[in-house]
Amino acid sequence: MPIVTLSSTSQIKRKLIAERIAERLGHTCMSREVILEASEQYNVPEIKLAKAIHDSPTIFERLSNGKERYIAFFRTALLNNLKQGSIVYHGIVGHFFVQRVPHVLKVKIIDSMENRIKEEMEREDVPENVARKRVLQEDKERYNWCSSLYKMDTRDPELYNMVINLERISVDDCVDIICHTLEKESFKDTEDAEKQLSDMALTATVKAAIVQKYSEAKVTSHNGNVVITMDPPVAQIPKKKRDIRALTCGIEGIKHLELDLKAKTIPRTPMHK
Repeated sequence: MPIVTLSSTSQIKRKLIAERIAERLGHTCMSREVILEASEQYNVPEIKLAKAIHDSPTIFERLSNGKERYIAFFRTALLNNLKQGSIVYHGIVGHFFVQRVPHVLKVKIIDSMENRIKEEMEREDVPENVARKRVLQEDKERYNWCSSLYKMDTRDPELYNMVINLERISVDDCVDIICHTLEKESFKDTEDAEKQLSDMALTATVKAAIVQKYSEAKVTSHNGNVVITMDPPVAQIPKKKRDIRALTCGIEGIKHLELDLKAKTIPRTPMHK
């Protein structure tokens, strides 16, 4: 069944549109539920997960990959839900993790600055100058988060299948447009698309299982065959292999695990020649 991800500068309207789409299609509507599920599954505070997918990384986090494990936990919870199908997810980062999945309709909802400031004033009961500052800061956080972690620009329309401006389109019309688009052949799920999403979910699950100890590891999977690639010092290879097998033991969906651990090569200096 079709899957929709909604990203928007208007939290209230995004939620309203997502709920109406889900109700019309008989889909499950999700947002904060994904964070709560990841928080429970990986035993980490909800606030840390929320900040990891919202706040731009600090200099220390950029150097230490401090956000990486929390984002890995969130990605795993999101993809494992999306692979079930019939989901309308509304949030600020969902579309980044399904860029290559053809049957996921990725929608960006935008609104005028004036409407966003007005919404912030009403929602938080703050004066206009405070609301404006918060809206501008939110845009800055979104841009920095995306740019720092994924080298993308949230304003790039190529990240989405559709961009809808609510300044001149009503919420009801927006819902109609999205539901009508989902009827197109381009967004019908296929066996190949479902397998692709399942592979991505398994890759994310394995990465989340090892990210705290081996954040540098690269993980790929295809039809249950998982490959983990690293280049540790040669003396550490046997121990790391044991660790990784222990960490991934019991993950549902793994048919075969290949550990491609190759020793780091140390550049030769003139004195070694």
